[in-house]
Amino acid sequence: MKKSFYCLLVGLFICTQQGYSQKINELADPRASSTTEKWDNLKEKNNFSFSIADYSYSKTIPPTVETLTKSWNTKAWKGEKVHTQLVFWSNRDHEKVEVTSSSLKNSQAQQIATKDITLGYITYVLTDLSGDLKQGCGISQGLDSALVADRITDQSSFEYEKNTTRPLWLSIQVPRDAAVGIYKGSLTIKADNYKTTIPYSIEVLAHVLPETKDWEYHLDLWQNPYSIARQFQVELWSPEHFNIMKPHYERLRDAGQKNITVSIINDPWNGQTYDKYQAMIKWTKKKDDTWSYDYSIFDKWVGFMREIGISKYINCYSMIPWNMNFQYFDENTGKYEILKVKTDDPKYREHWLPLLKDFARHLKQKGYFEWTTIAMDERPQEDMKRAIAIIKEADPQFRSSLAGAYHPEISNEFADYSITLGEEMAPEVLKARQEKGYKTTVYTCCTEIFPNTFTNSGYQEATWLAWHSVQRGFDGYLRWAYDCWNANPNQDTRYGSWLGGDTYFVYPDNMTSIRFEKLIEGVQDAEKIRILRKELNAPQLQKLNEVIDGFTNKNINQKAIPNQIKEAQKVLNSL
Repeated sequence: MKKSFYCLLVGLFICTQQGYSQKINELADPRASSTTEKWDNLKEKNNFSFSIADYSYSKTIPPTVETLTKSWNTKAWKGEKVHTQLVFWSNRDHEKVEVTSSSLKNSQAQQIATKDITLGYITYVLTDLSGDLKQGCGISQGLDSALVADRITDQSSFEYEKNTTRPLWLSIQVPRDAAVGIYKGSLTIKADNYKTTIPYSIEVLAHVLPETKDWEYHLDLWQNPYSIARQFQVELWSPEHFNIMKPHYERLRDAGQKNITVSIINDPWNGQTYDKYQAMIKWTKKKDDTWSYDYSIFDKWVGFMREIGISKYINCYSMIPWNMNFQYFDENTGKYEILKVKTDDPKYREHWLPLLKDFARHLKQKGYFEWTTIAMDERPQEDMKRAIAIIKEADPQFRSSLAGAYHPEISNEFADYSITLGEEMAPEVLKARQEKGYKTTVYTCCTEIFPNTFTNSGYQEATWLAWHSVQRGFDGYLRWAYDCWNANPNQDTRYGSWLGGDTYFVYPDNMTSIRFEKLIEGVQDAEKIRILRKELNAPQLQKLNEVIDGFTNKNINQKAIPNQIKEAQKVLNSL
C-alpha cells in the first residue's frame, strides 16, 4: 500500500513538472459532418481567434468567418466580471494545447493581474433540438439531438483532436480599486510546432459595481443538495457533503442568489427530478396521536446556506405537492406511512396546522421567521386559498410565496411571487406589492422555447431575461433548477420529457456554463441600470429607458436577441 501511494505521488509530481494535458471526453456528435473537405482546405493548419458566436459551434465543422474577430476590446465597470469566447481549430492532432494570458496594463503601468483572469476550455454536451415545437414540455424521447458547447472547465491545457472546433472561455474580474483607463494584454497559445499571440483590451470605466452581497436583483435558482450527494457518492448532510457543496453554492451566491430552497415534505414534485427531494423536517405521529417534528436537517441546511451568504427568503415547499402525498413516521406501525388527502378534506387541516404552529415557534427561536415562506409551485388557486387560510390560522404573520400563474385575487398574499414570462401583472398590483416590500419576479420553465436557458438556447437569451425583468419593473428572475443533475450530467444534458439543460445550469466539480455566465452578465446589467437610474440626468435617463422598453414579452424575435443585447449594453456602458 505504501509503495502504491509513493508511486502515485511520483506520478503526480511528474505530471506537474511536465505540464498536464487533459484529455477531453465527449459523446459522439449525432450530427457530425460526413466529410473532412472543409478541414482539408484550411488556409492555415492551426488557427486561434476571438469568437463573437451567439450560438454554439459545431464540433466537427470549422468556424465561419463571421463568428471570428482578431482582437477583443470591451468596457467594464470596476468590480464587474466580463467574458468572451475564444476558439482553436486545426487539421492536425496536438498532444498538448495550452492557452495563457498576460496581465493587463494601462499607460501608467497599473495592471489587472493574472489572478483576476481565468481561462478554460469549453466542452460539448448532448442536447435536444426543438425543431418546430411550440414548447419544451412533454417532448418525445426520439427528438433530434446535437452536441453544443456549454460546460466551461477550469483547465486551459488540453489534448486536441484534429478536425474539431474547440471553444474556450476568457473571464476577467475587474478589481474594484482599478484605476480608470484602458488596459491592454494578450493571449498566447502554444501547441506542437505552433505558437501565436492575439491582443485584447479592457476600458475600465469610473462607475463601481457593488459587491454581490449588496446587489438588489432578486435571483432565485432552486437548489438540490440531494443531487450533489448522489453524484459524489457521499452521505447526505455529512461533513464531506457540506465540503463539496460549499464552493458549489458560493458560485451561486456570487451570481446574486437570494433564496434558499427547502423541502419540508418528502418529494414535493412527485419524482420529476433524477434525485428526489426528501423531507428536511421529520414528521412523527406518536402513539398518543400527537405530533413531533425534528428540524435538525432543516437547521443544518439553512444555517449552512445563510453562513455562505444566501439569506433573503427561506422558501419551504410544499403544502400542495404535485401528488398530494404526505409522508410521516408512525410510531404505532414503526414505519413511514403516506397520507393522501386533498385540500378540501378536514384531514388536510388536521395534518398541517400542528406542523405550522410548531414550525413558526421553531423559526422564531432560530431568528428565521420573518425570512421564511411557505412556498407553492404552479398550484390551482382554490387549493392555494385553502392552504393560505391554514397558514394564517397557524400564525397571522406567516408569509407565503408562489412560482406560478398570475392570480390577481390572491397576489397580495405572496411575499415572493414569480409569474410566467407570457403573463402580465396589473400595474396597480405591482405597485401595491412594491409598497409592501414584496418581491416580484418572472420565470421561465419548459414552456418557453425562447428566450430560455436550455443548452440549445442562444447564448444571449439568458442575458435578455434579466433585461426583460427590468423592463417589467420586476425585482428579478426565477428558474426552477440550478443543479438537478441527471445520470451523466457532464456529457448529456437531456433528462425526462424536457429539453436538454432544463434541469441544471452548472456542472459537477464546480464547473460553470456559458448559460450561467451569460445570466450573471444580465444580472450585472440590471444592477448597473439600478445604479444609473439614480445618477443620470433627464435626457440620459430617457435614452436608457427607451432601450429597456424594447425588452418586452410581446412579439419576441429570437434572431434579433443577440444584436438587441449588444446594442443595449453599448448604450449602458456609454452613460
